[in-house]
Amino acid sequence: NSIMLVGPFEALRALWALLPSADFWRSVTGSFGRISTGFLAAFMAGVLLGSLAYTAPLLEETLEPLMLFLKAVPVASFVILALIWAGSRNLSVVISFLVVLPVVYVNTMAGLKSTDKSFGDGRGISDAIVEKDPLYLSSGAGAASGKRMPHCLGMSWKSGAAAEVIGLPEHSIGEHLYMAKIYLETADLFAWTLVIILVSAL
Repeated sequence: NSIMLVGPFEALRALWALLPSADFWRSVTGSFGRISTGFLAAFMAGVLLGSLAYTAPLLEETLEPLMLFLKAVPVASFVILALIWAGSRNLSVVISFLVVLPVVYVNTMAGLKSTDKSFGDGRGISDAIVEKDPLYLSSGAGAASGKRMPHCLGMSWKSGAAAEVIGLPEHSIGEHLYMAKIYLETADLFAWTLVIILVSAL
């Protein structure tokens, strides 16, 4: 039953049919811009806040409840609140930011705390990062191993696309996912899902 499930060839055929469309590229570009903006903003804010909290224990104690809150609250709840506060156009930006920020912050803190205590002699955090492990800045988007950046990017795309399905901003991947659901176009649903995976990987 092609409504319940389609094979890979049907999904690829649907994707191939979408490629010549100007609306397809407008939607991919729009979603990429919004979700990437939320991710990059969260990355920069997480590294900055993590670095500041590393040097100021009081700030770390102050931020800890907020980060725990952001990690614990379901994405769906954030989506509804952000839809009210930010509107549908910027919804995926806000959601991507809120999902990624605590991950970047926590792992930036973990990376800095694992540096040698000898770097506390006044040379500063930047020296600690560069001399101990230059991967810690990039690993702020993943675990202290520096290998979870794809995981964090995947989180931002999954949450951002889910936000678009609810907010339905014009020229977005989420809008097309929703329309595929409305018209029971399962092949298109798989095709757009493949687009999310490919763009996220790139």
